[in-house]
Amino acid sequence: MTTPQTSSSALTTRSNLTDQGFTLLELMIVMVVISLLAAIAVPAYTSNIRNAREAVLKEDLHVMRQAIDSYTVDKQKAPQSLDDLVQGGYLKTIPIDPFTHRSDTWMPAQDDTLQTLDQTESGINDVHSGSQLTGSDGTSYSTW
Repeated sequence: MTTPQTSSSALTTRSNLTDQGFTLLELMIVMVVISLLAAIAVPAYTSNIRNAREAVLKEDLHVMRQAIDSYTVDKQKAPQSLDDLVQGGYLKTIPIDPFTHRSDTWMPAQDDTLQTLDQTESGINDVHSGSQLTGSDGTSYSTW
C-alpha cells in the first residue's frame, strides 16, 4: 500500500511542475496585446506633445507682441532688440522657443513704419519663431 501512495504523490508533484509558467502561445498573445496598445498610445502622445508646444508658442508670441506694443507706446519709440524689452521691464526674460529650445532664435521683424502718432523712432514691430518646422495647420512656425 505504500507503493501506490508514493507513486500517486510522485504523479501529483510531476503534474504541478508541468503546470507552472506560461506557454509560448500565452506569452505571444500578451505581447501582441501590448504592441497594439502601444501602437495606439504613441501617436496620440506625440500629437498631444506637439499641440502643447504649439500652445506655448502662441502664448509666447502673444506676450512678446504685447510687450513690443507697450514699449512702443510708453517710450514713443520701438525697441531695437528683444533685450530692450527685458531691460525696460516689459519681459522678465526672453522666453525659450518651444521648438528650437533656445531663447536666441526668435526672429524680430522690423520696418520703417511708425505705429503711433507720438512714435519718434522705428524698430521691432513683430516677432516670429526661428523654427523651420511646419505646424499642425500646415504653415511654418516662422510665419506665426
